[in-house]
Amino acid sequence: PPHIAALLVPLRELIGALSIFDQMPQIEVAVGEAVSALVLRIMAPLDANDETMLRAFADRWNIQWWLQTKGPETAVPYYPLDKELYYSLPEFGVRMPFKPVDFTQVNHHINRVLVGAALRLLEVQPQDRVADLFCGLGNFTLPLATRAREVVGIEGSTILTGRARDNAAANGLSGKTAFSTRNLFEVSTDDLVQLGKFERMLVDPPRDGAMALCQALAGLRASHPEMLPKRIVYVSCSPSTLARDAGVLVHEAGYVLRKAGVINMFPHTSHVESMTLFELPAA
Repeated sequence: PPHIAALLVPLRELIGALSIFDQMPQIEVAVGEAVSALVLRIMAPLDANDETMLRAFADRWNIQWWLQTKGPETAVPYYPLDKELYYSLPEFGVRMPFKPVDFTQVNHHINRVLVGAALRLLEVQPQDRVADLFCGLGNFTLPLATRAREVVGIEGSTILTGRARDNAAANGLSGKTAFSTRNLFEVSTDDLVQLGKFERMLVDPPRDGAMALCQALAGLRASHPEMLPKRIVYVSCSPSTLARDAGVLVHEAGYVLRKAGVINMFPHTSHVESMTLFELPAA
């Protein structure tokens, strides 16, 4: 973003003036709508003059400093403390607070396009029970909850499911959402049976894809075909694993691939977000 690009020279000058300039191996950037955060990885304490310069820089450039002493879990807000990182999804009236070390889609403007497109493809109805698998902070879960009867978000990280639960509460959607932590790379057909029937399913896995889930859905076709979701939207950052998983959904789980496309989430790179719609054929 232009306001981050404008920081590069002033930031270089600031870092060079700090007493621990040679003990700061990285700076992580997180862009929010009201404020952007810079996470300093520091391997030695700041002195009083360092703290004064950091605070003045934050005031001048409207950024929030975070300090990280070891791994990502040690990152804490430093200054100012009265600002919050968030992005919004205006189409659904949703505001999503996040921390700079949380996983979010890096391009918030295109993320709005992504979420809107996914929900239009799913054609969620007010009576539907929907699964959002690999739900993260609830990027799709909360918009889905504004349309569906109930949305179940499942994610492998306890920290992220906790954050998603907090975000649902902040948006008044706790009554229509439920979150749980589960390893979706080892999900089985029995696990899907225990979760109950979903009319719609959204899948947004990391680059490794969702092979175990697709195989579990194929098993569901054999044992409990009435429990298969009518529509699945699969969002992917890896076209190769999407193609692999699509083969399982079509040839083993009985779905038809109705639509597919790409969204340029990462301009000036070779990476794209892909989105596909799978639907059960009419009986």
